[in-house]
Amino acid sequence: MIYLDNNATTPIDPGVREAMLPFLDENFGNPSSPHAPGRIAREAVEKARGQVADLLSARPDEIVFTSGGTESINTAIRGALAAQPGKRHVVTSSIEHSATKNLCEQLAREGCEVTWLRVDANGHPDMGEYRAALRDDTAIVSLVWANNETGVLFPIEEMARLADERRIVFHADAVQAAGKVPIDLSRVPVHLLALSAHKMHGPKSVGALFVRSGLGLPSLLLGGGQESGRRAGTENVAGIVGFGAAADLAKSALLPEMPRVTKLRDEFERGIRARFPQARFHGAPDNRLPNTSNFALSGLSATDLLAALDRLGVCCSVGSACVSGSPHASHVLRAMGVGDDEAKSSLRFSFSRMNTPDDVQGALAALDESARRLGLGD
Repeated sequence: MIYLDNNATTPIDPGVREAMLPFLDENFGNPSSPHAPGRIAREAVEKARGQVADLLSARPDEIVFTSGGTESINTAIRGALAAQPGKRHVVTSSIEHSATKNLCEQLAREGCEVTWLRVDANGHPDMGEYRAALRDDTAIVSLVWANNETGVLFPIEEMARLADERRIVFHADAVQAAGKVPIDLSRVPVHLLALSAHKMHGPKSVGALFVRSGLGLPSLLLGGGQESGRRAGTENVAGIVGFGAAADLAKSALLPEMPRVTKLRDEFERGIRARFPQARFHGAPDNRLPNTSNFALSGLSATDLLAALDRLGVCCSVGSACVSGSPHASHVLRAMGVGDDEAKSSLRFSFSRMNTPDDVQGALAALDESARRLGLGD
């Protein structure tokens, strides 16, 4: 198998698995319990909190563990609205992950006003439009740091600064960005930030929300006093330990490994252009994640090509895993001005530090064979 769908999920790093195993076996204590097994679990949770904080240059007490990116995003946006009942305006973009997109559509049905920022053909926002969207009644700005389909990076530092100057809460969805590009929250004035472990070789169903010190954010889950009263429910100790280990490994690998991943992606794209001159790539060529490539082979159905590649052992996707199987063209590509036919011919390949040059050559050969089988180039 050649796995090139790492924006959907990543394989667990062996070091992460090793860190988790004791907490699936002998270290089974509840971290809220006062006895020795509970203390062992609590110490493990707090160690992981520090590891996740270090990845972001944040403080450990600013990290709240959740069940994943979707919960973190919902908590950030709904929490900011609940904390500011007099403000009912939300600013987001037209290329957000479905967790943000669907929530903001629901908020509009509930009576909030939502401003959807447009993007250009490269996936970049118009900063003039963004400045004009910030209002006195804006409760929160919620924007994706790196788009999950194209890898395009938003200018989060500048956008967060503009919101902070207006005393507007700024939330960044960094689910795809964390571990792939440097994030330093000691200098970027983001107030809330969502993470997910399984995007950085950690386990599924565990994530985190960075909540900047001093920001009052009510818990959306009522129950016990876990996570300092910010997220009720017994902690997923094994998952949290795995998240901490994954964050630690991601921080160590960021500088040595991401340039290598960029070379793999660029080699792959050169191979695509050589084999398929008609290929159309989507998103800014430079200002994007080091691992993501999104392109269309006009004349072919992406779902047919995906199935053909799967039969040859190559895993990629037609876009976000959260909306795979949808009959509609990608809302991200359509927002960038891509027509429906081209959007429905588009594939996303996403690499990780576990991929090799052999994976690139194998994927290119499989694409060649699959395209010929489907009639392209006959």
